[in-house]
Amino acid sequence: MSVQLAKQGVDLGIVITDSERSLRFYCELLGLEHVGDIPMPLGSGGTMHRIQCGDSLLKLVNLNDTPPAAPGGGIPGALGYRYLTLVISNLDEMAAACDDAGVPIAVPVSQIREGVRILMVEDPDGNWVEFVENS
Repeated sequence: MSVQLAKQGVDLGIVITDSERSLRFYCELLGLEHVGDIPMPLGSGGTMHRIQCGDSLLKLVNLNDTPPAAPGGGIPGALGYRYLTLVISNLDEMAAACDDAGVPIAVPVSQIREGVRILMVEDPDGNWVEFVENS
C-alpha cells in the first residue's frame, strides 16, 4: 500500500526564535502569504504562523520556551531535514534582494548542471533555504 495524497504539497514545521524577523524574511522578503496564526496545541505553548508556499504550507512555530538549536552547517552539518527548496523563475532578482537585506548567503548563485542554477541562503535562525531556477 502506498500513501494516497489528498494535497499536492507538503506542510513543513520550522521552529523559530523570533516571529517578527522570520515573518519579515518569509513574507516580506520572499513574498510568501501569511494566511494566519494559531496557538500551539499539546501544551507546548506558543504560536504557529501559517505561511502559504504554492500548494505547501510553512508552519513557523515560535514556542514559549525556546528549545536548543540544531547543529548548523547546512547540508553537511547533521542528519535530518537540512534545507527547504523553492523552485523559482527569478534567481538573480532574489539573490540581489537577499544580498541587499543582509541575508547570509550559504551558497552563492551557482550552476549545478546544464540549465540549473541555485542559490542557498540562511533564514533568521540559520535554516537553509535553497532557490532553484531551471532554464
